[in-house]
Amino acid sequence: MLMLEVKVPDMGSDDAVDLVEILVKAGDQVEAEDSLVVLESAKASVEVPAPAAGTIQSINVKTGQSLQEGDLLLILDTKDEGSSEQRNDQSNNDENASTPVVQDTSEASESTSEQDSNSKNVRHFTIPDIGGEQADVIELPIAVGDRVEVEQTLAVLESAKATVEIPAAVSGTIEAFLVKVGQSVNEGNQFVSILVDTNGSTDSKSSAKTEKPKSEEPANESTSQTAGRASTNTQNAQQTQSEAKQNSPAVPSSQKSTDVNFSASVHAGPAVRRLANELGVALDQVTPSGPRDRVLKDDIHRFVKSELQSQSKQPSVVSTTGQLPSVDFSQWGEIDNQPLSKIQALSAGNLHRAWVTIPHVTQFDEADITELEAFRKQISAEYKAKNIKITLLAFLIKAVCVALSEFPRFNSSLSADGKTLVLKKYQHIGFAADTPFGLVVPVIRDADQKSVVEIAQELGELSSKARDKKLSPRDMQGGCFSVSSLGGIGGTAFTPIVNWPEVAILGVSRSSLQPVWNNQSFEPRLMLPLSLSYDHRVIDGADAARFTRYLAILLTDSRRMLL
Repeated sequence: MLMLEVKVPDMGSDDAVDLVEILVKAGDQVEAEDSLVVLESAKASVEVPAPAAGTIQSINVKTGQSLQEGDLLLILDTKDEGSSEQRNDQSNNDENASTPVVQDTSEASESTSEQDSNSKNVRHFTIPDIGGEQADVIELPIAVGDRVEVEQTLAVLESAKATVEIPAAVSGTIEAFLVKVGQSVNEGNQFVSILVDTNGSTDSKSSAKTEKPKSEEPANESTSQTAGRASTNTQNAQQTQSEAKQNSPAVPSSQKSTDVNFSASVHAGPAVRRLANELGVALDQVTPSGPRDRVLKDDIHRFVKSELQSQSKQPSVVSTTGQLPSVDFSQWGEIDNQPLSKIQALSAGNLHRAWVTIPHVTQFDEADITELEAFRKQISAEYKAKNIKITLLAFLIKAVCVALSEFPRFNSSLSADGKTLVLKKYQHIGFAADTPFGLVVPVIRDADQKSVVEIAQELGELSSKARDKKLSPRDMQGGCFSVSSLGGIGGTAFTPIVNWPEVAILGVSRSSLQPVWNNQSFEPRLMLPLSLSYDHRVIDGADAARFTRYLAILLTDSRRMLL
């Protein structure tokens, strides 16, 4: 058993850092590089990773506590059989690991400025030491032409483990940004040009004296390398500056994206930002509860829960886009904007509402329709002269009606407060109709009281009205259960979305010949894939499996529909 002490790393300053979030608890299993805690200094938020895989033995700190470099954070039981020499190497690596800190780049900038000085005192600044990792530019909080003061944030970078703000080393006016939001950068890359005030150099030098990192030799070496890169790039600085102005990569304050990565006023760490991105949550809409108004993961979870509850109470106002950010796709190539049809726009809102508010589960099964298909083809020829098309969908709807009588819970709706189940004594069956204008769901009323031929005739009439845009609102209201058949197109299975306020929907894919064992040999049988999606608040998985099995039996032997 090997116990490793995880301590506060070098944050680039003698100032205390705050423990803003603990991401694990005692007894948790972690892998190497998993984030353990989040520390925050005046200019950087850093996630401290696990040095090895193991179990959290104990946590020795509390959220909100102020800490210094070397303070014990937690003890990790790695259960490692490695030698003491390996452990010492690991400890030394942890102590000497470079953390993303903001270091002043005025010396490098001065070198660049001296070689590039002209009638305007324009200086080009480079990315400082960010821990040897590549980072993404996630925010440029000011615009070209804006005035900046010393220590004002120019850019926000995010690496795999830290979010770092890069401050201005001088006061002046932004001439150009040489990077764009979303661009990956490394230490030494030029990122901004500033028209320096008359006293800008004094401010810069003063800042450089007060912001020297603790470890002098690595810092001097880094600064020397940075200055070298800056000098090498000086000859292209004017051209780059001109291109940057034309491209205008900076985000004006009046046009900031709603994406969580571009929220200037939000205080959150990398893990929280990633979680918000995954859930489509705009951080500036979340109420923070952490130190210094910091957004924590629990805050996002509470926000999502609150939004879902609000949408459940007011389903008609749920947005079809949620909190997803607006994206300018034209920046990557030519585009063509085509507005949705009225039917498509309405369908989008209804489908989104159903998907967000209903816990979907899908049950898959197959039905042997060999005899049913042979019978359908036989009678189709007889009714063709009467201009009635007998389709498999007509038999499916008839079989669904029989199954609903056997399983009445599938013919119900959940009340708005979620406390009452409304069982219906009528069977109005909807079917998905594909039209040039979008998806519509006409309803066959009292389908349980009609024959297969009557259902087939009404299917033809409603489908024709749907294609001609002649369906009335009543033709699409009152459904109890829906059937969506894609057999005419293809596919093996799919997950249909429940057509709220119904509690289930049957999806049907294309049938295919398959070898089926009959206890003596394999024989070719025509098998029909069934996909039943249902509201798990109302229907249990066992009942869904029984429903599809019963439906498959009815389709295998259609005579049972008469019983």
